[in-house]
Amino acid sequence: MPADSTNRSAPSELMKITGQRLKGNVIAQYAAVCVRPNPGAENDIQVLLITSRGSRRWVIPKGCCIPKKKPHEVARQEAWEEAGVRGQVKKKPVGHYTYVKKLRGPGAAPALVQVHLLYVSELEQDYPEMGQRELQWFSPEEAACAVDEPELKTLLRGIRKVYKKP
Repeated sequence: MPADSTNRSAPSELMKITGQRLKGNVIAQYAAVCVRPNPGAENDIQVLLITSRGSRRWVIPKGCCIPKKKPHEVARQEAWEEAGVRGQVKKKPVGHYTYVKKLRGPGAAPALVQVHLLYVSELEQDYPEMGQRELQWFSPEEAACAVDEPELKTLLRGIRKVYKKP
């Protein structure tokens, strides 16, 4: 009897994704960890999380390459499109994380996300994806607990170490 390809086990899907990553078949993405001073506590910060449009999970703004834009510029652009964020973005990444990106239709692919720190100076009320996502400010620890990706959790827990007042 033929195997049912629509009911694959999680380990077999993970092996497939891992194989793609080892072959270099990864989707490159660029993200912004949007931070601001915590208005309720001196010398503390808050992290902005947004919900994904599909699964409504808590994530940080991210997207794929944009022609003629550098990675940090892509991160800044995605933060504005997805959350209305304006501010100063750091050119040097603060870290990376991986996750399994669901593709349109059946299938998934590994994604490697380069993360840039973005100091929020303003949240605009009108932006391209307004009304499609929820936005919420968290402490770094709360943000780490809210996201699913283990490497992103670690990055968020350590964000105070890389934060310097702009």
